[in-house]
Amino acid sequence: MFVPLKDKNPIEHIQFQYVTILLIIVNVAVFFLFQSGLVYPTSQATWASFALVPSEFLPEGLVGPAIPGEPFDFIPVPEKWSLITYMFLHGSIFHLGGNMLFLWVFGDNIEDAMGHFRFLVFYLLCGVAAGFVHSIMSPLSGVPLIGASGAVAGVIAAYLLLHPKVQVWVLVLGRIPLPVNAGLAIIAWFLFQIYQVVYMAQDNTAWWAHIGGFVAGLILILFMRRKNVPLLDWS
Repeated sequence: MFVPLKDKNPIEHIQFQYVTILLIIVNVAVFFLFQSGLVYPTSQATWASFALVPSEFLPEGLVGPAIPGEPFDFIPVPEKWSLITYMFLHGSIFHLGGNMLFLWVFGDNIEDAMGHFRFLVFYLLCGVAAGFVHSIMSPLSGVPLIGASGAVAGVIAAYLLLHPKVQVWVLVLGRIPLPVNAGLAIIAWFLFQIYQVVYMAQDNTAWWAHIGGFVAGLILILFMRRKNVPLLDWS
């Protein structure tokens, strides 16, 4: 719907967004080292072992037979850990680039509002919530879920509650650069996710993961921000 380019929102409490940069480096490194095939020969079955598969993650007996799909157990990975590992995998360079661009633009200010360690915990919790919601809403699915979208959605939600009036430069429809109000852009983004769930639920995008991560971000920012960081800073 839109691609963020930059915001006018300097950090105030930290010297540098170390965790945001570290997360971007880890995601990029995982993709190029283990998924792209440029460095380490791999297969879909190998990296998909670290993906989140709802029918395998949920407790046996909670759901019926899984929707048929390829087996992804080339490397045995405990299913509970897939709630973490899935968010560091991406399906394509465009999938990776989009998520990392959102994290680059919005992540520094959320890290600034929380501190380094709490931001890392926040990011991971949003990703876990996204994976869990996706699994609950698609319990029979044997299709692997990958990507940082759910965790990044939590970061976007936190930005909405902290800095709704900040001006953000975005590419509208992927080609038109415009300065827009962050609050309006993020609300429009979230409504688009709702629309996709209602009308486009059969495509391959994990819209429920986006929604789950977003709602988690809205809740967690209330408790995890610094005490001197206000909500809805309209200044």
